[in-house]
Amino acid sequence: MDDKTMMTALLGNVKGMCDLMMHGTIESSTPNVHAAFKTALDEMLAEQNQIYTQMSAKGWYPAEVAEQQKITEAKQKFANVN
Repeated sequence: MDDKTMMTALLGNVKGMCDLMMHGTIESSTPNVHAAFKTALDEMLAEQNQIYTQMSAKGWYPAEVAEQQKITEAKQKFANVN
């Protein structure tokens, strides 16, 4: 398995953990449980960012630049939502 494939799989796994920790935080029934899940979520988000940064630096996670017109349209669309 090459590095790119391994990093892509790792990023997917960490994103899944972020999802689990977020739901644990949202659904927690006590402040202590909420704090524990939130701490774990923050750690997972930091790890996800580190993996993404490494992949992006190697060109393995290219980002597309959005057209200004599409940004403006999205802003207008959601500005009118109450």
